[in-house]
Amino acid sequence: MTSRFVEEAQREFLDAISEYEKILPGLGRRFKEEIDRSLSWITDQPELYRPRPGSHRRINLRVFPYYIAYVVRRQTLWVLAVAHASRKPLYWISRRGEVV
Repeated sequence: MTSRFVEEAQREFLDAISEYEKILPGLGRRFKEEIDRSLSWITDQPELYRPRPGSHRRINLRVFPYYIAYVVRRQTLWVLAVAHASRKPLYWISRRGEVV
């Protein structure tokens, strides 16, 4: 299975890396590494996390206050959002329609 980001999720991911790097050099890299580990984990076991209303799934990061919202279509895991856990819940929900 491969993983892909919808455009807005990719932008969120890169923006978060940049913001963490401004706070402390190297922190953005640590954020990226945690996202990469989480993506590797869910790509290998996409059904592990329960479906939420609307059929998306979500994995919370362990260190950073973010989560990855995703759906699986055919053999692709689509990242819908790299979202801060305490800001604007479900602002990204309309992105589910972008994935075929």
